[in-house]
Amino acid sequence: MARTEGDSWDLANSVGATATMVAAARAAASKRPQPVITDDFAEPLVRAVGLDVFTRLASGELDPDDLERSVGFPRMVDTFAARARYFDDYFAAAGQAGLLQVVIVASGLDSRAYRLRWPIGTIVYEIDQPEVIAFKAATMSEIGAAPTAKLREVGVDLRDDWPAALQEAGFDPAHPTAWLAEGVLIGWLPPEAEVRLLDSIIPLSAEGSRFAADYGTVTGTSPAAREQARLATEGWRQQGLDMDLTSLSYPGEHTDVAAHLHENGWETTESRLTDLFSAAGLPELGPAAEQVPAATIKFVRAVRL
Repeated sequence: MARTEGDSWDLANSVGATATMVAAARAAASKRPQPVITDDFAEPLVRAVGLDVFTRLASGELDPDDLERSVGFPRMVDTFAARARYFDDYFAAAGQAGLLQVVIVASGLDSRAYRLRWPIGTIVYEIDQPEVIAFKAATMSEIGAAPTAKLREVGVDLRDDWPAALQEAGFDPAHPTAWLAEGVLIGWLPPEAEVRLLDSIIPLSAEGSRFAADYGTVTGTSPAAREQARLATEGWRQQGLDMDLTSLSYPGEHTDVAAHLHENGWETTESRLTDLFSAAGLPELGPAAEQVPAATIKFVRAVRL
């Protein structure tokens, strides 16, 4: 079903299911002999959502290679492991630079507030829909997980006045902030909403603030990309999941996030998925580097000057 203004979802359907997919990939990656990412919370979070294919992937019951062939997403587990590592390293550098205020936008099943070693005094704000925030908090409580920083959860839809809700939770725009928008600006928002999100973050960012995100689109417009998307949808359906990324993403020219930040006084560093694989010590992508999403997604780290 195509996205509509004001639509809703949870972690088991629509665009929300993609967050569960990513968490399942992190869980699978964590079971590798030499993991580039270790997320001990990913599997219990995925189990709590209850989508069979992702539960089997997270638990190791489903071979990642078999799933990747089925849905036409080569190196899927490595892709999300490399992405997680890239953003983990970003937060490590921000902490070393003295940033103690962190905001994770559309946090979904992100477990960094629980699994990263934060500097003493760090406050992590997680923003997501109230139902998502409540679900994750309850699941983490049930397994006895405790945050490794001071965690402040902000249950608000990004289409509402989230900057006000964030500040009501204690966020101080006078302090430099490390922002993360992982898996947010890759087609799940209309292009104008992407710009609106960035333009809300910029005035909340004191000098020295940092920002990291992936951006572009999870779907392509070429005939080959459209056929890849069709086969992926059929593959997910065979796995018992109704997930058509083309219908879940918004069409149109999506925002060049690095350029937008640069125009507004940020120093930016861009990367491609091939760079993330190299940094993580993973084998090269090979032909997959020319396919969606490797060919259509970029990554950026930025510092406000």
